[in-house]
Amino acid sequence: MKVKLPICSEQTSLKVICCLPLLALLLAGCATNDATRAMEQPEDPSVLAGARFHAGDTVIVSFDGLPENPAAQDKTVNEDGTITLSDVGPVKAAGKTTSELEATIHDKYVPQFYNHLSVTVKAGERVFYVRGEVGQKSRQVYVGQITVTKAIAAAGDFTDFANHKNVLLIRASGQRFILNCDAILRGEAPDPPVYPGDQIEVRRRRF
Repeated sequence: MKVKLPICSEQTSLKVICCLPLLALLLAGCATNDATRAMEQPEDPSVLAGARFHAGDTVIVSFDGLPENPAAQDKTVNEDGTITLSDVGPVKAAGKTTSELEATIHDKYVPQFYNHLSVTVKAGERVFYVRGEVGQKSRQVYVGQITVTKAIAAAGDFTDFANHKNVLLIRASGQRFILNCDAILRGEAPDPPVYPGDQIEVRRRRF
């Protein structure tokens, strides 16, 4: 038995064709909305205080309230996300803010080693990260206002395999945004600022 496949009428075809531009506009709108949302200030208005530590960051730890207070210690966050302190050994630092790390270190020493202790944690150089399909994957020092496209340019710009339309921006808070850098460079979408602790991941395009 032969089965006749339905044949689309000319009217139906015209409807499909008419819908394609609308679909394209909707997709472009999604990308623009993501870029617009990424322009918003982080929930913590104090960006430097609210940023979280990553591997490679410098942590300055000082103690107060002891008979003889030791000198402040400069520690680098290891690849496993820890810093090493005397007596207590490795302490998880990656993913924590300065206040969270202060509380963690305090609880490591009190009451096991001391009855009273004040801990102060400060960040050394503040950095952000550019990874993926860029000329030079890098950990960049945050020295002032910079945008996503300028950060990518500073990291050696896109490689030939980069997907300009699928760039991932991860805020220190964990918020994630997909950015279309072609649209940004054409002036069709805003160029979001980069803050300390942020990560930019340039993905590889599929052929």
